[in-house]
Amino acid sequence: MVDYHAANQSYQYGPSSAGNGAGGGGSMGDYMAQEDDWDRDLLLDPAWEKQQRKTFTAWCNSHLRKAGTQIENIDEDFRDGLKLMLLLEVISGERLPKPERGKMRVHKINNVNKALDFIASKGVKLVSIGAEEIVDGNAKMTLGMIWTIILRFAIQDISVEETSAKEGLLLWCQRKTAPYKNVNVQNFHISWKDGLAFNALIHRHRPELIEYDKLRKDDPVTNLNNAFEVAEKYLDIPKMLDAEDIVNTARPDEKAIMTYVSSFYHAFSGAQKAETAANRICKVLAVNQENEHLMEDYERLASDLLEWIRRTIPWLEDRVPQKTIQEMQQKLEDFRDYRRVHKPPKVQEKCQLEINFNTLQTKLRLSNRPAFMPSEGRMVSDIHNGWQHLEQAEKGYEEWLLNEIRRLERLDHLAEKFRQKASIHEAWTDGKEAMLKHRDYETATLSDIKALIRKHEAFESDLAAHQDRVEQIAAIAQELNELDYYDSHNVNTRCQKICDQWDALGSLTHSRREALEKTEKQLETIDQLHLEYAKRAAPFNNWMESAMEDLQDMFIVHTIEEIEGLISAHDQFKSTLPDADKEREAILAIHGEAQRIAESNHIKLLGSNPYTTVTPQIINSKWEKVQQLVPKRDDALLEEQTKQQSNEHLRRQFASQANVMGPWIQTKMEEIGRISIEMNGTLEDQLSHLKQYERSIVDYKPNQDLLEQQHQLIQEALIFDNKHTNYTMEHLRVGWEQLLTTIARTINEVENQILTRDAKGISQEQMQEFRASFNHFDKKQTGSMDADDFRALLISTGYSLGDAEFNRIMSVVDPNHSGLVTFQAFIDFMSRETTDTDTADQVIASFKVLAGDKNFITAEELRRELPPDQAEYCIARMAPYQGPDAMPGALDYKSFSTALYGESDL
Repeated sequence: MVDYHAANQSYQYGPSSAGNGAGGGGSMGDYMAQEDDWDRDLLLDPAWEKQQRKTFTAWCNSHLRKAGTQIENIDEDFRDGLKLMLLLEVISGERLPKPERGKMRVHKINNVNKALDFIASKGVKLVSIGAEEIVDGNAKMTLGMIWTIILRFAIQDISVEETSAKEGLLLWCQRKTAPYKNVNVQNFHISWKDGLAFNALIHRHRPELIEYDKLRKDDPVTNLNNAFEVAEKYLDIPKMLDAEDIVNTARPDEKAIMTYVSSFYHAFSGAQKAETAANRICKVLAVNQENEHLMEDYERLASDLLEWIRRTIPWLEDRVPQKTIQEMQQKLEDFRDYRRVHKPPKVQEKCQLEINFNTLQTKLRLSNRPAFMPSEGRMVSDIHNGWQHLEQAEKGYEEWLLNEIRRLERLDHLAEKFRQKASIHEAWTDGKEAMLKHRDYETATLSDIKALIRKHEAFESDLAAHQDRVEQIAAIAQELNELDYYDSHNVNTRCQKICDQWDALGSLTHSRREALEKTEKQLETIDQLHLEYAKRAAPFNNWMESAMEDLQDMFIVHTIEEIEGLISAHDQFKSTLPDADKEREAILAIHGEAQRIAESNHIKLLGSNPYTTVTPQIINSKWEKVQQLVPKRDDALLEEQTKQQSNEHLRRQFASQANVMGPWIQTKMEEIGRISIEMNGTLEDQLSHLKQYERSIVDYKPNQDLLEQQHQLIQEALIFDNKHTNYTMEHLRVGWEQLLTTIARTINEVENQILTRDAKGISQEQMQEFRASFNHFDKKQTGSMDADDFRALLISTGYSLGDAEFNRIMSVVDPNHSGLVTFQAFIDFMSRETTDTDTADQVIASFKVLAGDKNFITAEELRRELPPDQAEYCIARMAPYQGPDAMPGALDYKSFSTALYGESDL
């Protein structure tokens, strides 16, 4: 960078992107031609010239201070061309030709010409501005040249919704200030006089800095000073205007206002870039820190696991046998403890180690970092080989332990097995002989006999199942004899006793079966008679109980048809009573026959009939009760028939009135709906028509009162249904209330539409056009539509909607998220409306933003822009900057960013 200061000064700085770059020179075109044709005579107005001098001077100093200098007098300080060339380098980020150092006029003219040539190279036409006029301190030409620079480097590249430069800046201001009351930006002069537009711009981006609701439109000086002070203190935008100059000028200077407003545009745009850059760096540093942590965890876990394997294998390879079973069992228990307690955590560690390794490699690959290589001896393959050796030693050790224990336990196991099986068998046979000799069947009933036979059959099955156990006991005793067991004598004695007892049980079982079968046949004849009695007595008893229940049951009927049905059913029941009496006598005859057979064969019947609890006495008692209840039922049915005839008269009377009022309410509802949807006449005509309907509805109220009186009589008679009408009093009340509510709501909607039309300046034709569009898409004609119909409506009115924009609009017109948009919400809306992959280069660019476009960054800047832990992380790893423009404490963020992506070692 060329030194533009005097010989006794030293200053260097790096290229900056604080301007808008070097691109876009050819796009100035007609716009710059128009702006160059500015009205130079206006500069003769002292007020405007004063405003431009202050604004342009402040704007130049806002950029020159990046190079450590400034100007005091805009006419004089650019005369030698040095600070003019310096200004152009700062705002463009490009180098200009080396300036001439002489102090002669020719040197100054050459320097100014280099600056003017650079401006022209950017597609800017300099009309009537020459180097000699600048060198001579011509204020009008100097201000015109600075305005040209401002247009090219501060305003030209502004682009908002396909508009650029001045129009783009104006549109940006309009969009940002649209929600604010008393702000209507239409130009860059009188729209800004009351200061509210400046405050609105700040509040829109930094609401914590401005209490907008406390500002008054009638206090412009306070408003302007508040905005200027907040912008200078918190947004780093120098004060370029004087509040009094603006207020006291009928039409403030447009160029001064545009210059100052463009600083707001770039300030808020730059803050977003800095935040994005800081977020990108934080993301990259977080990934790098996490990867380093995973590498350290892998090395530590791998070392611990390999050391445990090295200590465990010698223990598993020990094959020294023990002398006793207890000692071998202790070894086995130790081995099981190893399997249950010590090994599972290591299996978990090994699995986690492999997972961590794979996760780390994946993270490194996805973030463009080189693959991780563990230190020698800690590779995944090293751990796998060690683990295989461990499992081989473990398998051999377990097999050796089990074989040794089997060898020592064999004889003791056989002897214990004999004792256990013998004890189980002896416990099972205990008491079985006494049970088989018992003569309990001699006093049993037929059901008892059958139960004893089934029980005996179960015992025979159990006896057969135990045959296998007896054979096993004999086989074990034989094996112990063959192995010369020391206590074979006692084993043989006990085995012989078991076999003898087994033979005796078989003989007793056969004898008991014969005795049980003989007794069974003697009781079956009597049991058949008892069963026949029970089969016929039970349904007859149930019939009588049902009949008594029906005859005593309280009936509830609501119609003539129901009571006549009950009378018919009762008459049919009475016709079945003779046949029922014959069945009763036949059942009693079966019981008498069973009693006669038992007495003649001297059979002692214990208790009553085992198949039923219904005795002849019970049957006779219930039959008498049925005979008494029949005439009582006749009287109750006749009384109810008289009551229902009276209720029918009340039903017909109510239905005749309800069938008139119900359709009348429906008709009125439909007429009101048509009035609210159709567009006949003005809104005032519709309102008048609706109020006439409201009066006619109120006049109909006596008809509803009469119907309420008739309904009261029906309720007192406990009548709950009416086949003569589909209308209930509740339905009619709801319909009446709905009718009153609908007419009131419709009147209110029309009144609100009138208020909206008057407040927003909507013409009657526009309102009718809105209603016609809404009615076209309101397919159900309900006065509201769902989101899909509303989207179609917006598209038909010229909106080009993406999902995000449509969701925004829906949040405005449907703030309660009901899913429906009303016509009033539509009118309100129409009245108001008329990812990123990180690379080293991107990180370097982000750091450059944080560094203020320098080739280095300082620790203070890192601590200011980044979270504390990540700022210290960068400071600890960044090397000192060694470039030609280095200064004390400068850090090299380029090599640091490259190292993050594996091109060098942090």
